Amino acid sequence: MVKRKRVLEVLSRSSGEDRVSRWCDHFLATLILLNLLAVSLESIDSLSRDYGLLFMLFEIFSVTVFGIEYVLRIWAVADNETSRYKTATGRRLDYVFSFTGLIDLIAILPSILPLFLGQVDLRWLRVLRLVRLLKISHYSSALEDLFSAIRAEKAAFGAALYLFCIALFVSSSLMYVVENTVQPEHFSSIPTTMWWSLITLTTVGYGDVSPLTPIGKLVGAFTAIMGVCVVALLTGIVATAFANQISKRHDLLEAEIVTALKDGIINEEEMQKITQMQDELGMSEEHTKAMIELLRDRHHSN
Repeated sequence: MVKRKRVLEVLSRSSGEDRVSRWCDHFLATLILLNLLAVSLESIDSLSRDYGLLFMLFEIFSVTVFGIEYVLRIWAVADNETSRYKTATGRRLDYVFSFTGLIDLIAILPSILPLFLGQVDLRWLRVLRLVRLLKISHYSSALEDLFSAIRAEKAAFGAALYLFCIALFVSSSLMYVVENTVQPEHFSSIPTTMWWSLITLTTVGYGDVSPLTPIGKLVGAFTAIMGVCVVALLTGIVATAFANQISKRHDLLEAEIVTALKDGIINEEEMQKITQMQDELGMSEEHTKAMIELLRDRHHSN
């Protein structure tokens, strides 16, 4: 009988030594990417008309695989010992209502909704199917790193957004005052003018609307400069937060290795824990080996 713990190991992010789990990760990640390609190609009328049956069969296959994966995850997560919940029901509900659990559910909803709602706009179903891209979060820590980075620097991030809001309102108000009489169709109100200010502040600048008066051009230049400053500030905050996340990972793994080397050797159980931590932190095996050798030399020298 298949053990739940083994199913959980296979469906979880693979460790370097678990070949079955690695193959499972590669298969599901490839299927997700093929789904994105299929959804994009299906939106072309000529391809949808000529290969509609092929697209439908591939969708049925994909939904079947994703549905089986979703059910297996709910069943196997009961053996997740790292969960904060002690009961099987608690662990399962924790997964179902987690970010990844909701994404896994949304991945199969587009093919189920027509059974309950009848005819549904195909464009909306295609958009929902594109959400399957987020299933990659099972195999990559990129989204977790982004949210962790923003959470760690929330004060600085909030301050930068506050400055952005100030620039948006000041720019919109000034541009409305000086350009309303010249271009009433584009600057009819402050909320309408905010579109121009937002596009200019984010340095996109479509060019469909531009100030005509000398004072308006001065306000436009001020808005563009403020936009460059705010975007650079936000970019710097996120970049610094990501660098801090990488440094934190390095420190956590180093602390685990130092603890394992207290007796001078790393036994099999300790090495397994280090390898698991390495995979969870997204660090390469070569990097881990180099750290172990460096810390072992340091331990012997002491």
